[in-house]
Amino acid sequence: MRGPVLHTRERFALTANAPFELAWPLFGAHKERDWAPGWNPSFVWPENPVDREGMVFEVRHADMTAIWVNTVFDETARRIQYVYLIPNVLVTVITLKLEPDGASTNVEVIYERTALAEAANEIVRDMAAGDRAAGKEWSEQINTYLRHQPDPIDDPVLPSKG
Repeated sequence: MRGPVLHTRERFALTANAPFELAWPLFGAHKERDWAPGWNPSFVWPENPVDREGMVFEVRHADMTAIWVNTVFDETARRIQYVYLIPNVLVTVITLKLEPDGASTNVEVIYERTALAEAANEIVRDMAAGDRAAGKEWSEQINTYLRHQPDPIDDPVLPSKG
């Protein structure tokens, strides 16, 4: 018989200092490597990393491996969602909603975590505390990365505004 398990839901918001078209791809698991130190998923499918709905990858969490699946990668709806499982420990659902705001992009991130055993409640509790504080870190990391990118107006690969 399973004892009571903990479920948490934490939300934070941040602003990426880039227009939606530039910010959007950075929230895919592959492109996140560009701005998130230590983020290094190992892609199972597709074999050549590409951010898309249905991608499957693994990420080490301390001495455990989480299996991640991208369940939504919908640029039109401006929504990304990941579900990951650490077997016998927890399931996490991460939902991102991006909203264009002129030269910036507002991002809402919701983490929902569910322990799979009473013994994992403390792990979920600790991860939820980290989730509450993650907005500042994400904002600093992505905006530091964006500050060091060429101005899209000056980049010959991208069409100029005008």
